[in-house]
Amino acid sequence: MNTGISIGELAQFVNGEVHGSTEVMIVGVAGLEEAQSGELAFVLDQRFEKVAQESHAAAFVVAHFLPGESRPQIVTANPLFTFTRLVSHYFPPPMPAKGIAPDLAKGDAVSIGPDASIGSFVTLGDRVHIGARVTLYPGVFLGHDVMVGDDAVLYPHVTVLSECRIGARVIIHSGTVIGSDGFGYVQQDGRHQKIPQLGRVVIEDDVELGANVTVDRATFGQTVIKRGTKIDNQVQIAHNVQIGEDCILVSQVGIAGSTTLGHHVLVGGQAGIVDHLQIGDQVKIAAGSGVTKNIEAGHAVGGRMAFDYMMWLKSQALLQKLPDLKKEVQALEARIRSLEEHAKEGE
Repeated sequence: MNTGISIGELAQFVNGEVHGSTEVMIVGVAGLEEAQSGELAFVLDQRFEKVAQESHAAAFVVAHFLPGESRPQIVTANPLFTFTRLVSHYFPPPMPAKGIAPDLAKGDAVSIGPDASIGSFVTLGDRVHIGARVTLYPGVFLGHDVMVGDDAVLYPHVTVLSECRIGARVIIHSGTVIGSDGFGYVQQDGRHQKIPQLGRVVIEDDVELGANVTVDRATFGQTVIKRGTKIDNQVQIAHNVQIGEDCILVSQVGIAGSTTLGHHVLVGGQAGIVDHLQIGDQVKIAAGSGVTKNIEAGHAVGGRMAFDYMMWLKSQALLQKLPDLKKEVQALEARIRSLEEHAKEGE
């Protein structure tokens, strides 16, 4: 990468249109304000054109040609997506060297695929299966009968407890716990008796879990996170929850047991969803919402407790006007009293 890659090659890879020289060599990528000579940056939209003019970047990925800019530009419909593809293909972050650390602790009948990278102080239980090109950073723990798919990356101190399944190309960030017991108790004579949690967790392909996420194992059956879903830091997913394909859960979301989310559901930060609900496909839940009822597909909700999103926005706007509205109501009440007094005097 020291010699760089030509703008022409980068544009060809993403089917972009080049304005300017195709021979300029790119040695790295950066943001507009941080970019230096030899680096590629992207311009998300017209709001950032002035920043681009002041940038030291060698070239840009843009949605529309920037007139008056002499540096090369790769024009594509979605600059951020294009930039992401280029970074992932040509400028990926460094990964640990392939190989297995000598202090690996492993049980019986462990299977490790080719080209794995396993760091120091990793623990593998009995009958663990690890696919090809998997990366386990130091301190990862995989319990008995865990399966990890090809090209998965587990960062330091990830814990995956017994019998859980991790799909291909899954990314799990530090401190996340998969397969901890679901929060299940039955009360008898005023005391809480623990309900055994006998199920497992299944994480399908291309899922990413942020740092310090907890996904509880099912009481019976499976807690499931389906293909392509992305989950931010510090999210709690309870036992027997089912999350559909390509959902987004932002930080500090909590989902109680046996609730099901459809595909492409968006849940804003600190939203809470109670147990045994059905959240339809493509639902949007605003940050901080409290959801206590089923939501039909395609709806957007917000508020505590959550109700129709547009009504919630209007109510939030009215809250700011309450002091003025109160003064107007008081003035109207005074005027009504005055009119009533005059009416009595005229009788």
